[in-house]
Amino acid sequence: MKTTKFLKTADVEKKWIIVDAENVVVGRLATFIAMRLRGKHRPDYTPHIDCGDNVIVINADKVAFTGKKRNDKIYYRHSGYVGGLKEVTADKILDGRFPERVMKKAVQRMLPKESPLARQQFSNLRVYAGTEHPHEAQKPEVIDFASMHPRNTPKN
Repeated sequence: MKTTKFLKTADVEKKWIIVDAENVVVGRLATFIAMRLRGKHRPDYTPHIDCGDNVIVINADKVAFTGKKRNDKIYYRHSGYVGGLKEVTADKILDGRFPERVMKKAVQRMLPKESPLARQQFSNLRVYAGTEHPHEAQKPEVIDFASMHPRNTPKN
């Protein structure tokens, strides 16, 4: 009789990867990162264990959108008060004070909703607007996402 092997938390070996987001389409990069955070790229993937990698994203302020999404895509948030719906475009966020929020929100919305496991997996994501990051000691493996597929970069 064949049995399925499940990982234990102590058996998980997490890797560190670094992805350069310069001139890369946001949605395609977010799906790749979400898959790596969940661990679905591994042959020993276990749905109830955090077996994904630690992902570092640099140059998040230079991500690209296809079409007119940079000006037309709207992010909503609510203050909690009556009439407190706020909206801002992706262009304003990327040109503003915290441009890494576009990438973080795209990845967060591709993870499972409202669960402790999703929050733990999302905490393994580090997004930086520039090229500098404080994780050199972990020796991250560089992944060239832009050259994996021609559609990963827009055709401007």
